[in-house]
Order: sequence, then structure tokens, then C-alpha cells
Amino acid sequence: MDLQGFVNMLDIMTCIISVETKEDGSYGDIRIVTGNPAYISSIEHANPEEPKMLTSKFEPNSLYQTYFPTDPNFEDFCFRCAVLKQPMHTYVHPDRFDFWFNLYMMPLGSEGNIHYCTYSQVVSKYADSEQMSNTSASIATDVLNTCIKLRGATNFQHTMDEVISDIRKLCDAQSCVILLTDHETRKCSVLCESRNEYSMLQSMRGILRDDFYELTESWKDTIGGSNGLLIKNRHDWEYLREKNPNWCESLLKANVESIVLFPLNNGGETLGYIWACNFDTENTVKIKETIELTVYFVASEIGNYKLLDRLKRLSSIDMLTGVLNRNEMNNRVDQLRKGGGDEIKGLGIVFADLNGLKRVNDNDGHEAGDLLLKNAAMVLQNVFIGDQIFRAGGDEFMILLSYTSEEAIKEKCAKAKKLSKKYGNVSFALGYSFHNDSSDITTALKLADQRMYEDKAKYYLDHPEYMR
Repeated sequence: MDLQGFVNMLDIMTCIISVETKEDGSYGDIRIVTGNPAYISSIEHANPEEPKMLTSKFEPNSLYQTYFPTDPNFEDFCFRCAVLKQPMHTYVHPDRFDFWFNLYMMPLGSEGNIHYCTYSQVVSKYADSEQMSNTSASIATDVLNTCIKLRGATNFQHTMDEVISDIRKLCDAQSCVILLTDHETRKCSVLCESRNEYSMLQSMRGILRDDFYELTESWKDTIGGSNGLLIKNRHDWEYLREKNPNWCESLLKANVESIVLFPLNNGGETLGYIWACNFDTENTVKIKETIELTVYFVASEIGNYKLLDRLKRLSSIDMLTGVLNRNEMNNRVDQLRKGGGDEIKGLGIVFADLNGLKRVNDNDGHEAGDLLLKNAAMVLQNVFIGDQIFRAGGDEFMILLSYTSEEAIKEKCAKAKKLSKKYGNVSFALGYSFHNDSSDITTALKLADQRMYEDKAKYYLDHPEYMR
């Protein structure tokens, strides 16, 4: 078979790939046998507008790992094309390259246990939306349905629950999860999860631990520069065992037989991961290509949601002290005044007025006053853990407690006064009120405010030298 003569007839970058098969039906070495001048030049004379390989020297019949790291997805495509004689096409953006690849593979003949296929590629720096949409009708329909749900979402969480359920059903998987990663706190959280009724797999929410973030950090190397990870047969499991033995063993112990995992990348940041476990391995190509396209839209929506959530949090935070601001306090009080389904049982209100702020500002300057406010907020945050703390005004804070008791409020107020002594000149005038529910929030606020002013009057009676 004149492989060199055949490949030289093609203008676009093309090489010939060989796949070795073994007696048990699995595959062995995958080699790049030869390439046309355009392909060889892309390796030996690569310019900044082309992907850079691991070597700048082309050696005929070399293992493909000579040029780029082991990639199970690439191997699966080669096997399907060269051995199973299936024409293959995909449009991908591997993580290891900042380029988009439009890939075409066509089966050729076989010589004993060595099977051949062509591998042609067109590389571009930027995504081509027309190519992204150039997929089968069934895949396009599945991806379009996801996009419609995401774009029309009024309830983000409910929509994501629907999307993950749709993806699980598409994969015919036992479970499907979207896991978010927070790089600042080094924590993970489950955004949504879908499991079928016969699943023998544990819920991700039940096994998520504080150290799970460290495991997710190992996934990038395991994926190995590809755009996702597909583990579906013995060969793939051997790869996973070599790359990430601890994770491999934990998956096997958890009864995971197959897994497809894709990072959710947006704006140069990995927001999390989506994966499906124990899926229909007979439908691997469609599953991979559908998730491959879907993750771009899902990641974009999650990125937008997180940005809006971050902006919302910033707009509700007092930038000096880090507690909730007056505007957020007014919104919360208005919600409780309106009642409805937002009623609180065991309502506690605490007003904490910082004594002596004006004196510190006048005598020591506003930087000292700002430090006093920060320390005061720190005292309240260390005492009223899990409660909503608001900066109500210049030197006044309000704390909203729910499902509490009058005794618990008293204990926290006493603790705040005791702890404030460890922060130098931090001193609070405190007033509280307790009600069985939030039906009369106005009365609760007035009573707490009245008691706070009574406590402040007592403070200045005991310390007349601090009178403002």
C-alpha cells in the first residue's frame, strides 16, 4: 500500500495513522506512519499561528505520544476509524492548545493486525460558530434544547436541575453531576445532580468532603490537555490507573464502570466539572460530542450567574466592615413586613451601637475610626455566627437572628461585651428583642432600639468623660 503517495495527493494537513490490535480485541500502539508536506511542515516549521508539538522533528512510524501527550479521546477516534472502519469528524478545542481543530478521519486498509486511517486537520485560532453547529441533527437538537432552557431561565437552580436530568437521560447514565469549584476558598459544591432510580452509586452530595478540592486539582493532569476524559473500557481504566491511581481506585470501589468528565471553562477559568457515570458505552461518540458542545453553553451560563451573584453580593456588602449594608437591611426588613411565605419563627433583633467612634475620629483621625469599626464588626461576626449582621449607620449595627430563643440572644449579647474587651477600645451599647415570629417586625425593631439607647445612656452615665 503506497501510503506516502496517497497522502501526498491531499492538500490540507494530513497524516496516516496505524492502530495495532491484539488477540483479545483491544488495541496496542498507535503510530503516525507518515504525513504530507503540509503536515510535516506544521511540526518542523511551526509558526506562532500553529500549535507547537512536543518535538520539532518528524520521525516516520513514531508513537503519537512523540508529538503530544497520551489522549484517550484521540485513541478512541483512531480505533473507531482504523479498526472499526467508521469515518469520524469532530470540531474541538483541546485544553493543551489554544486553537480549534476541525478534524476528519477516514478508514484505509489493514495489513494483518495493523489498521490504517487518514487524519486531516484544519487549525484556526478562533472558534467558528458554523463549524460548531455542523453536527448531526439529533446532537444539534439536544444541544439546542439545552440552550433554550438556559436562555429562558427565570429560576437558575431549577433550570440547571432540568439540564442535568436531560444530560443524564441522553447518556443513559446512572448519575450525572455538575460540581462547582471555588479557587478562593478551595471548596467544592454540587450545583445539580440527577440519578436514575436503579443507581447503585452514592449521591455526590453525600460523599463531598472538605478535601475534595484537592482531588479536582489532579483532574487537569489526568485529562492530559484534551478537552475531556472518557473512561469506558479496560484500556481506558489502565490509562486512568497510571495517571491517577488514587482516584481510579476510589471510582472502582464506588462501583463506577464508566465515566465521562468535562471541565467547565469560561473566561480562562475552570468553574467546575460535569460528569456522567455508568453511561451507555455503545453510544460513546454521540455522548461525547453532545456533552462537548453543551459544556460551552452551560459554562457560559454558570459564569454569568456567578458574576451576577458576585455583583449582587458586592452591592449588598458594606465595603469597610464586610458585613451587610444598610440597603440590604432595609430590603430584608421590608420583606418581613410584607409577610407571606418569608415569615421567621423565633425572631431576634439586636442593635449594637459602637461607643466612642466620634471621639476616636476627632482625636486620632478617621483611619483609627475605620479600624475601630472593622474590629467592632469582627467581634460581632465572631459572636453572631450564622446570623445576619448589618451596618445600619455610621456607628450602628443590627443583627437579625432566626429560630432562636431569648436566652440564646442574652448569651450572645453578653459574649459580645466580653469579647469586645480584647479589641482595645471596642465597646458596644446593646439592645435586643425577642418575638415568637416576625409578624410584627416593626415592634421588634422599636423595642431593640429603645433598649440599646437605654444601655448607651447607662454607658455615658458610668463614663461621663466619653460624652460626645
